[in-house]
Amino acid sequence: MRKLIAYFLSFLTIICCFTIFCIFLTEKTDLLGLKSYRITASFEQVDGNTVMSWKRYPYPCLYQVETYYKTTGLVEGEPDFIKVSSELTVQDSYVVPPTAIPAYYKITAYGIFGKVSGQETLIPNANYQEPIRPVPIFKYTSENPASLKPYLVWHSIPDGVMYELELLSGPPDEENTTRLSTVNHLYATSQVFTNGLQIDLTPYREQPQLYWRVRAMNLRREPVGVFSTAEPVCIDDKLPVPDKPLLNSFDRMPNFTQPVYPVFTWIPMLGADRYEVELLSAPPAVENNTAPSDRKIWSKVVDSSFSCYDENPRCYARRYYWRVRAVDASGNTIGRYSDTDSFEVEPHITRPVLAALGDSITHGGGAVSFSPANLEYSYTTYIDMPCINIGHSGDTSATTLARFDSDVLPIMPRNLLIMTGSNSLRSSGISADMVIADLTRIAEKCRKNDIRPIFLTLPPINPDNIMLAFQTPTDVNWLSKMKAINAFIRQQPYYIDLEPYFYDASKTILAPEWANDGLHTDIRGKMLIGEIINMHKDLLVQ
Repeated sequence: MRKLIAYFLSFLTIICCFTIFCIFLTEKTDLLGLKSYRITASFEQVDGNTVMSWKRYPYPCLYQVETYYKTTGLVEGEPDFIKVSSELTVQDSYVVPPTAIPAYYKITAYGIFGKVSGQETLIPNANYQEPIRPVPIFKYTSENPASLKPYLVWHSIPDGVMYELELLSGPPDEENTTRLSTVNHLYATSQVFTNGLQIDLTPYREQPQLYWRVRAMNLRREPVGVFSTAEPVCIDDKLPVPDKPLLNSFDRMPNFTQPVYPVFTWIPMLGADRYEVELLSAPPAVENNTAPSDRKIWSKVVDSSFSCYDENPRCYARRYYWRVRAVDASGNTIGRYSDTDSFEVEPHITRPVLAALGDSITHGGGAVSFSPANLEYSYTTYIDMPCINIGHSGDTSATTLARFDSDVLPIMPRNLLIMTGSNSLRSSGISADMVIADLTRIAEKCRKNDIRPIFLTLPPINPDNIMLAFQTPTDVNWLSKMKAINAFIRQQPYYIDLEPYFYDASKTILAPEWANDGLHTDIRGKMLIGEIINMHKDLLVQ
């Protein structure tokens, strides 16, 4: 019996070894022609997520899906693409990480003995293919109809300041266009400043068919891309109407974290005159109720239709919870509180290597309508190491100095990127010497607390675009002030020179293509700042 078992085990071992050898031979000699197999992918929206699907290899494989962003190509020595994430799956589909800028994906197939795919190509995210157009997130079909007052939501368009929405009684006269349809047109509005709204479809309840589409525009109301493909809307007037604000977390960048001064965003609600945001120490005892929570640690009423800036720094490690309710002109709550969202301030076991201190250019936001919660408009997003954002919108150099002790010292980074003074340039009451004195004090505080100060030179600004965006004048002497401040910065032991990258052809103002509003660089500008910083990591003390 023992001999029989021994023979059986020997035979089994031989079979296993032969099988493994065959697998090895198949993979290493490419007997199945796998290296010539080319993966193509398709994309669809499923429950608010973008799902990428592809045809399986004709061989059992493990798939590695890598996500890349394209760089600006303006910094010497940088690659064309940077990898931001990598995951493994055995499925033939993958929920791609949320993104607010064009992303590219590389799918690599692996067998038991290594890679079996050939030359992989980068697959662009279909939400950002040319000609660029908004892609609906919610689809209202006969199986999933809309109420009479649904939320229409789409993926945001990079650098789109506003949107024009059109309702139609049938397909438009032409797709892929920038103009309103001449046929089947019912209604249009351009008073949309974020990637969604709640809309009243009651006047169109008897329409046999209803379509909607939307396009992005810049500050001058010029088109950014084309109208989205007209989307049918099926209505069921018996469905309950949404009665709470919809939190806007649809196009967050991967690994979303709030800056030290958080910003909260939502989709505007019908009939709202203002909103009240409350920050909680724990989830509310009752979700989606109508009364404020007894766990509230801070609240704020805002007239803004879709965002709220927390004026308090959240420096200390803990999890925070927040929600928002809409209020009408009479002060009555509309419906209920929104769902509750949360964010976490991570603990620091050791001193963080890097933080960034400054005004709204550091805090984030751009294209007029995007806030610091839109991390694609923060240069810290593009630094290829963790960087704590201690920016505060509205700062002058004096207010940045004033909050140093309360905001920087609790964090105690080893290195501090410092860029402040752009708002000071705009004010005729603030001289270059005053800004330089503030920067000198900030440097002294850094050295006193064993923090390496790394100054960033101020980029130029564009007074005409600032006036167009904010209806505020700029000091006529801003350029000479900036030159003096940047000359001082270049005398410091550690600095990074941003100024030369951002001029127009005349070398006198910020080039219009860098910033819709003439002050806050948009996505590509913030990306460029991050890339320039990445090329100067030798300045950091580890």
